[in-house]
Amino acid sequence: MKESLQEARDELKRVDHQIYVSLKYTRTVDVLMNTLGRMIDAYNCLMDSLLKLAVEKNRIKEEYIPNTPLEKGNMVKDLYPDDIVQKNIALYFLFRKIVKTNPKKEQEFRRHVTLRTIIDNEKVFINIDNATEYYHMIKEFYNWVEAKINEEEVTS
Repeated sequence: MKESLQEARDELKRVDHQIYVSLKYTRTVDVLMNTLGRMIDAYNCLMDSLLKLAVEKNRIKEEYIPNTPLEKGNMVKDLYPDDIVQKNIALYFLFRKIVKTNPKKEQEFRRHVTLRTIIDNEKVFINIDNATEYYHMIKEFYNWVEAKINEEEVTS
């Protein structure tokens, strides 16, 4: 549980660097895609932490933890009905869909570099500002998960 949380922290450090340094100087859709991939990795670690916490609290048995990311995300949504969890898992599913598409690149090498794609018949775009906003959402979610885990340590 703590190891997964530490891995998530490390991924978030990498995301922070990509947003505030790499994107500032490079401004390409490839860097945006790489940033989304790092965010997905951070979400995977956070979901693992929450599932291990659920096992420790005897809410589920360890052998029932699914192997696929989609099933893990759905299980986390079921186990933790909190609004922050629901929003972040929905964002995680969106990121996974975006990474699997072939996005269009707009205004590369400029401040308003934009990744455009269509997901479920809706236009989706990611730019530096959205990516920064998403990073802050994930960071808030990380803090929430960390508080949950620390709360469990205090009560046990």
